[in-house]
Amino acid sequence: MTEISRELLLHVAHLARLELRDDELARLETQLNDILAAVSKVAELDLADVTPTSHPLDVVNVWDEDEPWPCLSVEEALENAPEREGDFFKVPPGGTS
Repeated sequence: MTEISRELLLHVAHLARLELRDDELARLETQLNDILAAVSKVAELDLADVTPTSHPLDVVNVWDEDEPWPCLSVEEALENAPEREGDFFKVPPGGTS
């Protein structure tokens, strides 16, 4: 089993733009290595006769069928817009206010 080193943890934290204190680094290093150790136990199992699955339970779509609906008119779509310019939403430059 490969362990996560402090250096690797620092590298990943840097990539994710996370600032971690020393106590957080130590705790995360321990927790992540414990997770890796638990997951690596699966590699010890004889799974040759086990059929691969994409999901352990039957997945059922509970959504209704997609059905076409009439589109909103421009007036309905823009009726609550704080500002509009013709048939469009008007937003500040850069998209933020």
